[in-house]
Amino acid sequence: MNEAIDPSLSRRHVLRLAAMVTACVVAAKAPSTAEPQERETSSADVPADGVATFESVWQTVRDRFYDPRHNGLDWPAVRERYLPDVQRATSQDSLARVINAMLSELHASHTRFYTPDEPEYYQLADIFVGALRRRGLQRAFPDGRVSYPGIGLISAFEARNTITGVIDGTPAQQAGLRAGDEIIAADGTAFEPVGSFRGKVGKSVILEVRRGASMVQIPVMPVDLEPTKMFLRGLESSARIIESNGRRIGYVHVWCYAGSIYQRALEHLLSQGALKGADALIWDLRDGWGGAQPEYLDLFNPRAPTMQVTDQRGTTAFVNVKWRKPVAMLINGGTRSGKEVLAYGFKKYRLGELIGTRTEGAVLAATAFLIGSGLLLLAVEDVRVDGERLEGAGVTPTIEVQAGAASAGSDDPQLSRAVAVLSGT
Repeated sequence: MNEAIDPSLSRRHVLRLAAMVTACVVAAKAPSTAEPQERETSSADVPADGVATFESVWQTVRDRFYDPRHNGLDWPAVRERYLPDVQRATSQDSLARVINAMLSELHASHTRFYTPDEPEYYQLADIFVGALRRRGLQRAFPDGRVSYPGIGLISAFEARNTITGVIDGTPAQQAGLRAGDEIIAADGTAFEPVGSFRGKVGKSVILEVRRGASMVQIPVMPVDLEPTKMFLRGLESSARIIESNGRRIGYVHVWCYAGSIYQRALEHLLSQGALKGADALIWDLRDGWGGAQPEYLDLFNPRAPTMQVTDQRGTTAFVNVKWRKPVAMLINGGTRSGKEVLAYGFKKYRLGELIGTRTEGAVLAATAFLIGSGLLLLAVEDVRVDGERLEGAGVTPTIEVQAGAASAGSDDPQLSRAVAVLSGT
């Protein structure tokens, strides 16, 4: 399944994937003068301002979508088909549903309209904060600080109540919530990912959770989450050593890779932190956001030195950190974007076993626009990796392992397989 490589090539060279994929990192372009003017709306503004929001989204797609042919769609005709539904929209949620139905016809990843009722709205606003400062960030976040009330969950768009990931170090993990849990209600009312925690930061919220065949009540304490800090803490909190067959297996989960801050944190864990003494490493790239740079794979380059520097005060740091011990990567259908680029290179250049299930196949370059009261994530460039197009295809594992049954306790068959592979059990 793995491709052979020319041994005369340096590892650094073969790990340097096509430069164009740096667009997979969620770095944004400067807006053009042709971009539509953005307007502020609220739920009460629909349908009047809802039509303006719809028109701005449609125009932005017309002007900035990566494919000028809009994947074969007659884009003006698409507008005419959806405009009557927009005019009938009675809330921001119903407006967003119409807009996303229109966007889904493009059959492209990184193309969706988010509302302030969704955690992703805030997470993407923080990821794209640099570009959005030029695109109305102050209107949406007057003090420039992006945050939302929450507990640190990841869920799928099509099943908002079902947990697909619990970020390490968050109230959700501390409360004992698990992937596969279905949250039915919060304090006796229907669960909403953001709305259920508004006005309740620092107060106990009782969640009604379906776990397998049982219903349980779980108290949780929501906090004001700043996305970048949450994802960084999640990475650092996930790091641990798993003892198996006399070997110390390091484990770390990178929930978001949209910024070099996460790679620097990983390098610190490996060189000076909790994973320093590990005999092998499990690099978990399941779920969360992509954004990784291809050169992050150079962490596993055995032909370049690591440099240690010490200043006058005795403070020591490591430069060009390398991991020269065995490594395995965990992937699944939630592994997306730049993380898929890493999975592709990891597999192609035989750095270790890729364990889990096929990645999402969402590899386009995107940027974000604040439009109305929502946020448009839009694919603005096509991407090929070593000449291959991963969009719609994804990356298959070298060892396929399905995820465990929903709410099956702490068992994680994909992680267990990686431990077995690296410990020889």
